[in-house]
Amino acid sequence: MHTSRFPTLGYVQRLYDFLRRHPTWVDGFWAVVLFGISVAGEAARQEDRGTDVPAVVVPVVLLLCLVIALRRRMPERMLLLAVGVGLAQLVLDVPTTPADFAMMVITYTVAANGARWASRLALAMGLCAASLAQLRWPTEQTSGVGNVAIAVLQTVPFALAWVLGDSIRTRRAYFAQLEERAARLEKEREAQAKVAVAAERARIARELHDVVAHNVSVMVVQADGAAYVLDSVPDQAKKALETISTTGRQALAEMRRLLGVLRTGEHQEAGEYVPQPDVGQIEELVAQCRGSGLPVDFKVEGTPRPLPSGVELTAYRIVQEALTNTRKHGGPNAGASVRLVYFDDGLGLLVEDDGKGAPHELYEEGGLDGHGHGLIGMRERVGMVGGTLDAGPRPGGGFRISALLPLKPAH
Repeated sequence: MHTSRFPTLGYVQRLYDFLRRHPTWVDGFWAVVLFGISVAGEAARQEDRGTDVPAVVVPVVLLLCLVIALRRRMPERMLLLAVGVGLAQLVLDVPTTPADFAMMVITYTVAANGARWASRLALAMGLCAASLAQLRWPTEQTSGVGNVAIAVLQTVPFALAWVLGDSIRTRRAYFAQLEERAARLEKEREAQAKVAVAAERARIARELHDVVAHNVSVMVVQADGAAYVLDSVPDQAKKALETISTTGRQALAEMRRLLGVLRTGEHQEAGEYVPQPDVGQIEELVAQCRGSGLPVDFKVEGTPRPLPSGVELTAYRIVQEALTNTRKHGGPNAGASVRLVYFDDGLGLLVEDDGKGAPHELYEEGGLDGHGHGLIGMRERVGMVGGTLDAGPRPGGGFRISALLPLKPAH
């Protein structure tokens, strides 16, 4: 319902919002009302008796009304004031007035918002106030049992006020705890999302590096060779250009697969993108390297068997990156060997070359800025499948990369 069609509702809503923002004004209003009722009631009682209102009554009533006015701003201090005024009433023989309602109100307020010690003090005051008042000013023409019953009945509202305030305190604490837990869970979800994004970025970076570095290095070598023999041996140059074309198509196919991973999986499930490379394609990889002019000796030991897809991809990428590094850093006359060994509980990989070897900055301390990303990617891949990797120069010259990947039965 729109308030512009009902101006009165709009005024009421604005008044309500104003009062919520200024609760002390509300308490002050009720304090003034309580002061007027108390003074008028005491004046009427004294008039019936034919006496004047004692001078001490007005200050007592005024202080009790002050407790009402400031109860939310300083609940603990107002509780102490109420206790002091109550004791003064007992000592000065000032009978209870409507202003003593302030003791019940401050009991509730402190139980809901005050410190724990103040809440306990308020409970003790509430349980004792009615009994002390009834003992100090017993009801006339009432037996002792009747006065005890009256004291008990007057104590019940104090106890209920304290219980209500304490339950509100407990409820607020519960909701605060829920809000804190929700905020903490939200932060944890954000942290997990950031970790997941970082892991996905690292995975895509590894894939891009492996695809681009290997295929582009093959294309560069073939292009250099074709340019060198273009005039003298045109048939060999033609073969090199065909290799460049085939390698480029393979790179484009793998790039399309990576782009498909970044989109929805619908087309990928339909088979539009090429599958992940596996151990069975290592032989094709070795043949490609041989075709690009790098002598590679390839052997498989043990009984080949199905492997987990993560191990399959990791093994392929390790061999791919190792042969790419041989082509980049081994020199023109370097040769390489690749060994795959199927153990009962693991797959062993050994890739060696007899070239110059990579600079040790590329394999020590994670590599330099802008360099060594291939070896970093290898370690990340091996770590993700729970394996071990060792990379470094061979004692007799060249470079060696060995890895052990744990096997689990393929389902």
